Amino acid sequence: MQQVLQYIDGRRKQHEAELIELLQIPSVSADPAFAADVKRAAEWVQRRLQGMGLAAELITTGGHPILYAESPPMPGAPVALVYGHYDVQPPDPLDEWITPPFEPAVRDGKVFARGATDDKGQMLTHVESVAAWLAVAKKVPLQVKFVIEGEEEVGSEHLGEFLRANTERLACNCVVISDTSQFAPGVPAITYGLRGIAYFELRLTGPKQDLHSGVFGGGVANPANALTKMLGALVDERGRVMIPGFYDDVAALTDRERKEFASLPFDEAAFKQQLAVDQLAGEEGFTTLERRWARPTLDINGLTSGYQGAGAKTVLPARASAKFSCRLVPNQDPTKVAACLRKRLTELLSPGIKMELVEHHGAPGVVMPLESPFLQAAATAVEAGFGRRPVFIREGGSIPIVNTFADLLHADVLLLGWGQNDDNPHSPNEKFSLDDFHRGIRASAALWQELAQIKK
Repeated sequence: MQQVLQYIDGRRKQHEAELIELLQIPSVSADPAFAADVKRAAEWVQRRLQGMGLAAELITTGGHPILYAESPPMPGAPVALVYGHYDVQPPDPLDEWITPPFEPAVRDGKVFARGATDDKGQMLTHVESVAAWLAVAKKVPLQVKFVIEGEEEVGSEHLGEFLRANTERLACNCVVISDTSQFAPGVPAITYGLRGIAYFELRLTGPKQDLHSGVFGGGVANPANALTKMLGALVDERGRVMIPGFYDDVAALTDRERKEFASLPFDEAAFKQQLAVDQLAGEEGFTTLERRWARPTLDINGLTSGYQGAGAKTVLPARASAKFSCRLVPNQDPTKVAACLRKRLTELLSPGIKMELVEHHGAPGVVMPLESPFLQAAATAVEAGFGRRPVFIREGGSIPIVNTFADLLHADVLLLGWGQNDDNPHSPNEKFSLDDFHRGIRASAALWQELAQIKK
């Protein structure tokens, strides 16, 4: 192991050069104009894996290709599958970038480019660590499989189909994903839980057209009034979601989790200052971290109705709509939540108003048991790479593909984030600390050693 780490430390410049080369490829999956570049990024990763001695296959899909590779089997040892993506978000707005998004620039020990942390830099740490094992020991302590896709930033449309068609080929004991963040600078983290989501659009219709509010006001139901009344009834003043049955299946935080969350170096005053708010809000009886990571919510995402141009227009709108989402926690079923919501909205609907509730998408929350031997092995590996034992955290966002991997492959999912919360993924001036990049390669190399010691 020590020889592998020494080899990695001696190749810092080569690793950075490879990262910069990959970041120069504008693999924007959302824009058809970049289709050739997306394929070029896939081929770049394929060549890197082939150069390590692995058979790397580009698999055609209805969209961008999926890259698959694997190291030789190691009898008696577990199997790990690395998932990542080589596609990136559009770089707009371009005028807010200090340096061009696909001309990587190093400033203050960080590389600035689109895809630096999401996900090229983090994904590449696992490629480089396997390369190091193969160069030094001629083998990896366990079999590592790679699934690297090019559609993560557009919803992974074809990945689920690929996984379902290849469950035997992809069989593994754990899935390793590095597409998240550390808790704070110098505080590495393992994310063991994610909230799920249920996303809705509520459309209300009243009269056949917009009406004069003076002539018709008071005689015709106003969809905008009805909408605000209905939405206002869904969350009470204590921050509780007022949908009957909403909390029936919520998995409560354990005492251990609440203690560990409370022990984290979280500064509420600094958090408020960062957001430019003077008060925080949410469900009573829970801390800010508990509410953000492990409690369900309902939030309005957008409202549309009536006249919104300059000046005044006395109109009674014919239509009103809202988009809103529920963040779900483990054990909550998006389908059941949707049924309960529909029933409640029907009860709240005003006479003279027609309602349409559109269910856009949903995914359940996921949580890995803290006692998992794979999670504990990962903690030891992260400590080897970063020089500090990681903290265990949850995240409030949703990564639906995590559920897909866990359900189809019956494997524990290890979310090992090397980035920072301020790395600006999806925003201008995305960055990745080069020190964290190198630490991530070391942690990944140690991970294969630690996982290999787990009895199947």
